[in-house]
Amino acid sequence: MALALHSASQQHRKFQRVCEIIDEHDRNPGRLVPILQAVQEEYRYLPEDVLTYIATSLGISPARVYGVATFYAHFALEPKGKYIVRLCDGTACHVKGSIPILEAIRERLGLKEKQSTTPDMLFTVETVSCLGACGLAPVVVINEQVHGQMTPEKAVEVIEEILASEESR
Repeated sequence: MALALHSASQQHRKFQRVCEIIDEHDRNPGRLVPILQAVQEEYRYLPEDVLTYIATSLGISPARVYGVATFYAHFALEPKGKYIVRLCDGTACHVKGSIPILEAIRERLGLKEKQSTTPDMLFTVETVSCLGACGLAPVVVINEQVHGQMTPEKAVEVIEEILASEESR
């Protein structure tokens, strides 16, 4: 019984912030994309139960909410790490060696083939088609910080700096 009450309390806290976000958007189904953006900002991804809750709260079908969440590449349905490492693999970056950079980052973080997020939820590594910084190729963006003219060595150095700053916290 105590476990059930604890679980219910956690669920309430989880959905409390979602309720606030939905209310900030006047429970308007036409504001679904900004609602999903705010929820993802809060949780770093869109949990399935939260998507269903949003649908119910807005009076729309869960399929519509899920459809929007899966249509836009910006939305994530799986948990992401604290640091999102986006490596550009567009033409300019690819020609200037983005793949060896990706391999070096993945190796340093111990990511296996299909794995994109470290088990400690610290890093998620993604490749993107373009970051709009071709003049800085090859480019890596970590959260919102742009790192241009990268090499595999420089990329690992940046990862090491982040790891060191996390250890000192």
